[in-house]
Amino acid sequence: MSSRALATRTVAGCTVAAVLGDLTEQPVDAIVNAANSALAHGGGLAGAIVRRGGAVIQEESDRLAPVPVGGAATTGAGALPCRWVIHAVGPRWGEGDEELKLRSAVRSSLVEATRLAARSLALPAISTGIFGYPKRDGTRVIVDELCRWLAEHPETSLRDVRLTAFDAETAGLFATAIASWRDGGSGT
Repeated sequence: MSSRALATRTVAGCTVAAVLGDLTEQPVDAIVNAANSALAHGGGLAGAIVRRGGAVIQEESDRLAPVPVGGAATTGAGALPCRWVIHAVGPRWGEGDEELKLRSAVRSSLVEATRLAARSLALPAISTGIFGYPKRDGTRVIVDELCRWLAEHPETSLRDVRLTAFDAETAGLFATAIASWRDGGSGT
């Protein structure tokens, strides 16, 4: 699947783009996996990452688990085109404090990417798949937290963040959230 940018903006020297494409094929330093606390990568995006990258990703994850909701851990990328996979644990819809936990998962991913000195990152719509977070709200929260964090951390190594979705609906919601985000505001 070829990738296509639907919207872009620059925040503190970093290009933020909404991308319709396959996260596992993004030519970036690191990708973010929407993970569960056990880092058991059986289905959804996590399963696709292990199928494409190889069992070594699951083996490394097994040594790092558990990871709390809102946290992140990094493994190598196996056969994927990136160098690292950052496994971010987002909330399940209905467990309480979902927005705060989703914001924490996004921040944890960005902190990990910066620790790795990654210049480019592909980030999915964490928690909006099998974890049930409503897509419109989830993509808005992810874009808002990403852009706020970049504005507050201009020293980050990140210069290219791709909000990547395989389906047109989610990629379009990322594009809308990017276009409507205002520095210091929630973009709503």
